[in-house]
This record gives sequence, C-alpha cells and structure tokens, in this order.
Amino acid sequence: MTDAAPRKSARAGTLPRPAARRARLLGGAAFLATLAQPWAGPLRAQNFGPGGAGGAGLFMPGNPGAFGNTPGAPAAAPAPAPAAGFNPLRGGAAPVDRNAPVTFTANEVEYDQNENRVTARGSVEAWQGERILRADRFTYDRDTGIATAEGNVQLLEPDGQVIFAERAVLQGGMRDTVIEGLRGLLAQNGRLAANGARRRTTESGAVVSDLSRVVYSSCDLCAENPEAPPLWQLRSRLATQDGEDKRIRFRDAMVEFDGIPAFYTPYLSVPDPSTPRASGFLSPSFGQTRYLGGFAEFPYYWAIDEQSDLTVTPLISTQAPPGAFANYRGRYNFGTMTILSSIGELTGKESSREKGLGGHVFARGLFTINENWQAGFNINRATSETYLRAYRQPGTGVLSSTAYADGFWGYNSYARISGLAFQSLRAQDDVARIPVVLPNLYYEHVFNRDELGGTLTADATAFNVYRDIGNKTQRAGTRVSYELPRYDRFGSQWTFRTQADVLGYNAQDVNTQSGIGLAGSATNSGVDTTKVNANIRAAVDWRLPLVRSAGSLGQQLIEPRVQLVTGPNTGRQSRIPNEDSIDFEFTDANLFSLNRFTGRDRQEGGTRVDAALRGAWYFPSGGSVDALAGRSFRASDETVFTPRSGLEKRASDWVGRMTVAPTSWLDLTARTRLDGETLDRRMIDGSASFGLAPIGLDGTRLAFGYLYELPSPLRVDRIPNGSGGLISAPRFIREVYAGVNTRIATRWRAGAFGRYDLETSRGVSFGATAAYEDECFLFEGRFYRSLAENPLTNRAYPSGTTLILRVALKTVGDFAARAL
Repeated sequence: MTDAAPRKSARAGTLPRPAARRARLLGGAAFLATLAQPWAGPLRAQNFGPGGAGGAGLFMPGNPGAFGNTPGAPAAAPAPAPAAGFNPLRGGAAPVDRNAPVTFTANEVEYDQNENRVTARGSVEAWQGERILRADRFTYDRDTGIATAEGNVQLLEPDGQVIFAERAVLQGGMRDTVIEGLRGLLAQNGRLAANGARRRTTESGAVVSDLSRVVYSSCDLCAENPEAPPLWQLRSRLATQDGEDKRIRFRDAMVEFDGIPAFYTPYLSVPDPSTPRASGFLSPSFGQTRYLGGFAEFPYYWAIDEQSDLTVTPLISTQAPPGAFANYRGRYNFGTMTILSSIGELTGKESSREKGLGGHVFARGLFTINENWQAGFNINRATSETYLRAYRQPGTGVLSSTAYADGFWGYNSYARISGLAFQSLRAQDDVARIPVVLPNLYYEHVFNRDELGGTLTADATAFNVYRDIGNKTQRAGTRVSYELPRYDRFGSQWTFRTQADVLGYNAQDVNTQSGIGLAGSATNSGVDTTKVNANIRAAVDWRLPLVRSAGSLGQQLIEPRVQLVTGPNTGRQSRIPNEDSIDFEFTDANLFSLNRFTGRDRQEGGTRVDAALRGAWYFPSGGSVDALAGRSFRASDETVFTPRSGLEKRASDWVGRMTVAPTSWLDLTARTRLDGETLDRRMIDGSASFGLAPIGLDGTRLAFGYLYELPSPLRVDRIPNGSGGLISAPRFIREVYAGVNTRIATRWRAGAFGRYDLETSRGVSFGATAAYEDECFLFEGRFYRSLAENPLTNRAYPSGTTLILRVALKTVGDFAARAL
C-alpha cells in the first residue's frame, strides 16, 4: 500500500484495552449464518439416515420419496414444520439469530480507507452465539460486499459438527457463497468431502445450493493405512438443494464398497429436509415366495395433508395375478387412526386349494371425546387364513373386532361400553356358532379406605351374546368385594375378604347335557331359562413371613400361608350358560382366589382350605431362589370343576412354582401341577437360560423350554373323520424348545432356535440369524420356517418359510431382499 492510500492498522496490544482483542464487523451478522446454511444442509449426516431433520434423506428407509426404503415399513410420522432460520446442518437445533452481532478476534485487524476494506489476519476467530468460524485470513470489501475467508477455514457447529474449507467467498449482499475444498466431520461419525460448494439466491428469494464431486461415509479409516478406501462410501458428481421446489437432487450417484462400485443411479431426487413429508415413490422391494414366485413391490407415498398420509403398494409376481396393499394413517387433534388393507387372488396352488379374489382389513383408532371419555375401535377381517399367509400377513385362525368407549373419573372409577365380534378363518369351524357380543357394559368404583383401613369395591356388568345356533344370552350382574388387612404382634399378616355376586340371566338354547353349559354347543334344541344366580364368599387369609440373616450369603425367607374360604354350595350350575368361564387352568396364580373360575358365569361354592409354603433365599448380588408349593381341600363332594382340571376332587392337585436366578448367567423358571394322589404330572411349564460366562464365553447364552399339559374337555381339535365329516379330538400338549445366541468377537453375532412337538413327533418351527455390525455397516440374515399344517388337508400353509437379507449403511439407509 502506498502513502497515497492511508490506512489504519490495529495490532494486538495497540488499541485501548476494551477493544484490544475484539471488534464489530459491519455486515458480519449475516456472515456465519449465510456461510453454513447454503452448502452444508443437504449433506448433513442426519439427513442421510433415520432421525435426520424432517425425517428424509438420501437412501433413507421408511421416509417418503427416499430411494432405498424398506417396503412395507411405515412412512415417517407427520412432523412439525421447521422454524424460521432452520439450518439443515444443525438438524433440530435452535435457529440462529441472524441479527445477533458477530464478535471476532485476530492477531491483526487492518482497515484500508482507500480500498474501503477490512482485513483480519492471524488466528482469526469469529462467533455468533455458539457457532464459531476460524480462518488464517478474513477480508471484507465494503464497496463490493464481498467477504473472503482463506486458509484453514473451520466452522464449528453447536452440535459438535466441524466443517473445513480452503477458501470461502461471500457476495451479493451475503446472499451468494462459493466454497473451495469442502470437508466435514458430521454427526453420527459422518465424514464428507467435496471439491466445492456454491449457494445462490433466485429472484423469488429461494436458495439453491450445489456441491460438486461429493464423497460421504460414516466408516472409520484404517489405522494402518489411512489412504485405503473405507468399507463403504457414497459418491455423487453433483448434489443440488433446491429451496424453491424443496427437493435435493443427485446426479451420477454411486455406492462403493472397499473402493469397488456396487450401486449406481444416474439421477435421484428426494425431499428437502425442511419438508417434513413429501409425496413420491419409495424404494421398491424384491423377493421370492413359494406361492407368489418372484415378486416386486413399488410403494407410492401420498402426503394427503398435514395430519394424514396414504401408502399404496402395487405387487407384481410371476405366479399370481397383480395385487396391492394400502396403508392409511391419520393423526388428528382428537385421536389417531390406522388402516391396513390388501387385495389379491388365490390361484388354488396353496394348501387349501382356494381360488378367487381375497383381501384383508386391519384397522384401529383411538379418539378423545372429552376429559373423561375416549372411544376406539379395532377391526380385523380377512377372506381366509390361507390368503393372509400367502400374502405375508399375520396368519391366525380367529380374528376379533371390537368398538368401545372408556370412561375415567379420577383413579377410582372406570366404565367401558363395547361390542365384540369374531371371524373364524378355519374351515372346520361352524360359523353359525360364533358369537356376537353387543353390548358389553362394565362399571367399577373403588371407594376410599375406611376408618379400619379396608377397601370396598363395587361393579356392575351387563352383556348380550347372540348366535345363529347355540346359546343366546343376556346377563346383568354386580359384584361387591371388601378387603381388610391386619397385622398382629408376631408379625403375621391377616387379610379378611368378602365377595358377593348377583347375576341375572335370560338365555335360550342352553345345553344342559354337557354339565358345563358350554356356549354355542346346543343345536337350537336346548333349554330356555330365566334365572338369578347369587353367591357370597368370605375368607380369612393368614401368612407369616419368617426372615433370617444368612450373613454374607444374604437373607432367607420361609412363609407359610393358609386361607379359609366359605360360602354356600353352588353345584354344577348346568342350566346357566357359560360364556366367560370356559378357559380355566388351576395354577399357583389362582390358588388363593375366592372364585377360581376366570369369569362369573361359573361360581365356586362351599367351604375349602387353601395352604401353601413358600421359601426364598435372597443373595447380596441381587440374585435369588424362590419356590412355592400348595394345594386346596374342599369340604364337600359337589361337582363344580371339569375332569382333569385339578379341582374335580375334594383334595386338589399339587401346584407349585420355582425360580432360580442366583447369578446373571443362570435363570430357571418352572410351574407344575401334579396329581394329588399319585403325583403324576398334569402340567409342566419350564424354561431355563444359561450364560456361558463361567467358561469364558461371555457373549453366549443357551435357552431351553418344556411344556406338557393333559387334554381339557374344552380344548379339542376338529379333524376329518375319513368320511367327509369332522370329529372332535382331545389335544395333548407336549413340546420342547431350544435356542442359542452368541457373540463372536466384537462384530459378529448369531443365533438359532427350534421347537418340536413330542406328541406328534414332528417339528413346529425353527430358525436362525447371523449378523455383522461395526460403526458404519450392518449385514444381517434371518431364516424362519414354520411347519404348521392345514388340519383339513394335512398340507403346509403357504409362506411358511421366510428368508430376509438386510444390508444397512448407517446414516444412509437399509436395503433388504426376502424370500418366503
């Protein structure tokens, strides 16, 4: 600079102390926000994968318009619109105040009055809020409005991300930016590099940002050879963020593994992260099934409005006519609703030989009416179980649908009004005997504790059950119960209980021959009855927990428990329809219940004594061993319970449970019921889990299970009799289960399991899984085989085999293929 061009120079220590290291830069308020926002937004790591701002990004699964979505996965939930000043680089962080002043420090600050230029040199550091810019040199031309940062340019974001550049130029009133040699350390271990970036503002005010020669990866570099390519990286010749169309476009995008190209697309367009939801095609899905053959799905996502969306997925296969799936989701101010549906055609090649058009609808909703009431529904319907299995939907023999309203008043009052319907998908079931329950009413109130410390509870119920054939029942009733706990000076706990039930029935076609009033078992030739059934039970429950110290081994507990229950005898109650007390199982869980039936249509009467002994050992490490054994004794011989229930005799079966979990690597749980006279097994349900840490295999765990149960009169299978009809056959349950999960080294894991039916000497199901996972990559394979058969044809159900292969590039997305 010549003498004709006077200048003012300020070096460290020469200005007055308050301003020695700081200065206000004209126009700098826009500098930091403008520098970061235009070029970093489209390529922030969160915007490449799940959890990114707005939920959309390159190759991101499960989001509208993103290539590489997992088909069938729900689309991103509606999200609020971004706040003003939203910066994609910072994701969901608070917006930057662009009017806030920028403060900076430098070793030297120079103002050239002739050139009207401000220059800062040497360790330049400027900050606005929590955002920091560093550079070797910063120049601002006040005449042209061009600002230039050069030499080791760094931008530090509040969320910990760091952007590097060789040079950055801002012009056009700080509206346009050009950056050279862009590099970035992003969130979720992301690394980004680009030859250059440019930001420009259109006449309409929209911002368009371009990045050239972009490379992105979230993999760590090899410590021994940092120059080697990462496990995977994403390359794109050009990436453009269009603020006017709210889209990000990629040209010549390539995914490389270990430097070898694996996937290429010439053009790719995804929604801008500032757009929470956008309509468009999701990634296709491909696979293979025995029934469909090779298939492909092409989902289309439609963002209907701010609170609802629809995903339609056409399906094309080689062995079946085209089909389609639809998924509607709505989230409103007063509730939510989801509807899943499909349509397809069965060709007769499946196990049941079914032909024709099929479909299904699974819908649910929950809505708030006011501060006390909410209403909802859960509707499930399908043309057949074979259709559900063939088109890879949850297969089940019976579907239930309900509509309801719930009322809540504080913590002690509750009401429910509902209707219930069932659909049987099994050909052997008689549809005419399937009930419809409408209405079903229930109200309960728990009163505050009285002066003695007791609690009174009262409820009222009513329902109407209709069938074309079998019981048609209307029932109304009430139950009042009272419980009062007391403790004596010896440490015993006494609990006094009373329970009274009153039930009124008006029923038609009640089957009185079975002795259990089995619902739906009559053939319109049963008995009509109008009857009131009442029962009262009173009980005294005594238990004495005896605890002693085992020193360094923890504490031991022995607790005897005896309960006396009395009330009038009830008999078999065969003229009363049985709608809610069919599925009964006697275990330690209901040993001390006043009425051990699951519902109220069957009332247990008479006098009985229940007794059990519990023992436990609690270890200082948190482990424990706990066991219980008990039985019940009735005073009368009246027949109330069905044969093989465990309570058909005056002295019941023995029931017990045991849990052994002394350490974190051992867990044993067992429940059993043994014949009260011979101790023959009637029910055994056991499971065991072993960790192999004691022998050095910390990541390996074994699991075993065994289930045995005698047939119940209420649990039967209807099977062909060889002459075109069906007969009822009792069903024994005797199965074993085994599984193993292990971790190999630090990045591999694997598992396998199998279930086998000992009664039929055939497998039930088996499967295996294996996976590799590191900081940036996941490869997983899952295999599952179900051996369930159609009882009418003795042929396996379709789609009993599932094979899924999944590749995940972390922060980018998932790719999956499957065969069934």
